[in-house]
Amino acid sequence: MTESKPILPKTVGLWTRPDSPRLVKPKNIFDYMDGAGELYLGYSFDHLEVYEYQAQSQKDIVVELYFMKSSDDAFGLLSLDWGGEPTDLHQTTQEKTAPSHMTWPFALYGEGLLRLWSDNIYARVMAYQETPESKKAVLSLSRSIAKERQNPPRPELLKSLPDSFQPNWNLRQDRASFFRSHLVLNSLYYLGQENMLDLDLTSEAVIAPYERKDPSGDQARLQLLLVRYADDELARKALAHFHRCYLPEQPFPIKPGSSGEMANVYPIEDGWLGYKLQKRTITFIFECPDQKTARTIIDQLR
Repeated sequence: MTESKPILPKTVGLWTRPDSPRLVKPKNIFDYMDGAGELYLGYSFDHLEVYEYQAQSQKDIVVELYFMKSSDDAFGLLSLDWGGEPTDLHQTTQEKTAPSHMTWPFALYGEGLLRLWSDNIYARVMAYQETPESKKAVLSLSRSIAKERQNPPRPELLKSLPDSFQPNWNLRQDRASFFRSHLVLNSLYYLGQENMLDLDLTSEAVIAPYERKDPSGDQARLQLLLVRYADDELARKALAHFHRCYLPEQPFPIKPGSSGEMANVYPIEDGWLGYKLQKRTITFIFECPDQKTARTIIDQLR
């Protein structure tokens, strides 16, 4: 994890910040924000530093630096919303953007707000009024955050997502999200109020859509959820809990204390559900159009 701390300029364009930031710790995060605080606490959040840049006759620009305990968690916060234009902060011209496969740090800009991931920092730089001058300032501040910071690859768990399944289901890599909390999961794909997968800061998960074009030309989509636990026993207990909550009418096929790989598919209200338990990892697929598709994809999981 990068040890260097971003050095923000005292003045950028017409805007000037105070000498010190507002410090937000986990215990007082709800004093700074309302319900959204739960999303940040669902990751390994350490603290937040807030800088308010002000200028006469101009709306403020706010810089939020979320310091996380791991790079994966900082990436996870960015991955909650892939909206905006990918922006290469190493470019010198503000108009130039980079494709989705660009090198990290990854940044997204839209309507005065730039969000970026740079190692253990997730940052939001927001101009309350977007103008050519404020956009230039936002991009300049964002470059200051990312400058000279090393950036590791995205979470290792993302590599466990297959690029495709037969027949013709393709991963939307640009919509994959990394998380640890059931509250975050419900913001991405709602399962229910209860933490039925026993998610906590010791677990890690990714969710991503897979798409294909039907013969009619329509786009079909299903969701893949992959959860990895600290050990095999936690994974088996979590799957049993999921069964009780989500599939109450279906008997759970694993007896307490048993081990080994297992897979099943079930019809539910919005299509077919499938899952596969492999040691400490459970992979779920939701919204499959039919039983054959669910079984075919489950059989391809390795």
